[in-house]
Amino acid sequence: MNFIAAHLVEILYAWSGLAIVVFISLLFIAAPYGRYSREGWGPMIPARMAWFIMESVSLVVMLLTLVYARHRDMIAVILTGLWIGHYVYRALIFPFLLRPGSHPMPLLVVLMSVVFNTMNAGANGIYLFFAGGKTGPQALPGPRFWLGLVLFIAGFVTHVTADHRLRNLRKPGDTAYKVPRGGLFEYISCPNYFGEIVEWTGWAIAAWNLAGFSFVLWTVANLLPRALTHHKWYRRTFHDYPESRKAVIPFIL
Repeated sequence: MNFIAAHLVEILYAWSGLAIVVFISLLFIAAPYGRYSREGWGPMIPARMAWFIMESVSLVVMLLTLVYARHRDMIAVILTGLWIGHYVYRALIFPFLLRPGSHPMPLLVVLMSVVFNTMNAGANGIYLFFAGGKTGPQALPGPRFWLGLVLFIAGFVTHVTADHRLRNLRKPGDTAYKVPRGGLFEYISCPNYFGEIVEWTGWAIAAWNLAGFSFVLWTVANLLPRALTHHKWYRRTFHDYPESRKAVIPFIL
């Protein structure tokens, strides 16, 4: 742990560089899960189990860094609480709300996501509790922290609300895809991804460290290309898809 903490900046620069490579790759290759699931990526894992395995890793790793922390300050503990809240939803609630018959996920995608979540949770936990903690008056929340907190909460609510709308598009037994309506879906195709990007941007602003901003970069690298792919799919699939609707950023992209 001490070695990783001492070399965390170098590790994060390399990790961020890999995010750029992944971003460019995903602009041309749709990640093979959900509606884009396909053969050639290993055995298939039931959707609920796959999401639980992938997302629970981030929850467990962050909890471990909190338990074994070298130092704890108010901001670090609050940020950890936000992180844990998000991943309680992603690991313990979201998978079990999935509709029966959701597309299974390739094992290779699950394993890559486990590595991704281990690295990001580990880097942020180590930065907060081993490498970058503060004590004393400078550890008290300031305006930047509160701005980040507001963005995190707004993004989380947007993300969860969009998930709820998507789950309720179809009646039980209906397998046909529908055009999402209501809320931010009137402006963008993927408000769930938009909410998550806003959420982790807020977290990084509140944390104000390299690990947090590296995680935002990875979030964008994964979700922005997928939002663009979803948007193109909607336009191809539904001839009456709203022309004014953007992919992931209202009125812009």
